[in-house]
Amino acid sequence: MSEAAATATATTAHTADTWRIALPHTTAAVPIARALVRTVLADVEAPADIDTAELLTAELVANAVEHTPGPEPVELVVEPLPMGCQVEVHDPDPAPPGELGRPHAPGSERPDPWQEHGRGLLLVRTLSTACGHRPTRYGKAVWFTLGGAAPVA
Repeated sequence: MSEAAATATATTAHTADTWRIALPHTTAAVPIARALVRTVLADVEAPADIDTAELLTAELVANAVEHTPGPEPVELVVEPLPMGCQVEVHDPDPAPPGELGRPHAPGSERPDPWQEHGRGLLLVRTLSTACGHRPTRYGKAVWFTLGGAAPVA
C-alpha cells in the first residue's frame, strides 16, 4: 500500500466509524481509494455492496482528479451506515459536478456508449441509493449512499 493510503485515520462520527484520507491529485488516487473503500466496508462488515461502492468511489475520485485544477489533494470520506454506507469525495473546485443528482431529462444528450469518458456520473446516479453534491469551505463534496439509509449530506 502506498504512503498516502497508509495515512488513513479513523474518527468516530454518529454511531459508525468515519474514515478520511487525503489522496494525491493524480490518477494514482483511484486505486488507493478503491482499496480503502473495500477494506473499510469489509472490516466493519457494512451491509453495502462493496463492489458497487468501489466502482462508484473510483468514478468520483477520477472525476475529482480529472476535472479540478491544481495540485491540492482530494479527500475521501467513507462512512459505514446501519443499512449501507456513504462515500464523499472532497475537491477544491466549487463548481457542481455536471448532472449528478438530477434525473436524466427526456430529450437531453446521453453519454455516447462508444466514448471512453462521460458515463461516470450516470453510473453514480443509476447504481446509488442517493447521490448529490454540496458546497464546502474549500470547494465541494460529491457523495453517494448505498443501501436503504437516508443520505447524511
